[in-house]
Amino acid sequence: MINTILKYGLISVVLILLQILVLNNIQFSGYVNPYVYIMIILILPSLTPSWLILLIAFFTGLVIDLFFGSPGMHASATLIAGFARPFVLRIIAPRDGYDPGSSLSMASYGFRWFVIYATTIVLIHHTSLFFIEVFRFTDFFRTILRIILSSIFTLAFILLIEYYRKGR
Repeated sequence: MINTILKYGLISVVLILLQILVLNNIQFSGYVNPYVYIMIILILPSLTPSWLILLIAFFTGLVIDLFFGSPGMHASATLIAGFARPFVLRIIAPRDGYDPGSSLSMASYGFRWFVIYATTIVLIHHTSLFFIEVFRFTDFFRTILRIILSSIFTLAFILLIEYYRKGR
């Protein structure tokens, strides 16, 4: 159990540092903002209690908010994604169910399953984040474009990280 906590703690620190130091500087005319820190919520084991997922999601978003200067936007979007995670997992559950203690990764459940899972959670996160950021519907189509483009780039980075993790 200590090894699991250390493993996910180290992955969380690396993803947050990657987000803050590298990916925060990627912006393509305000439309593309990759947010890979959401992967912290994606890869937690399937049997992680919902209350713990919500705590991890909230504090992950809070740390990102502290470095981005966005008061609560990332915390609330990550919390919404963490809240939706058990429902998404229930909907896309494999026929045999989830292996107890295994992480939700491409290596464990396959490419197709992981892409569906990651796409759903990333779209939930980005939709809530960008609509909280704009906080109005006057720029609806511009916000939808930002959601789509940022989600594509976020998913590309997440899949690259998953391929690296799968190879290890």
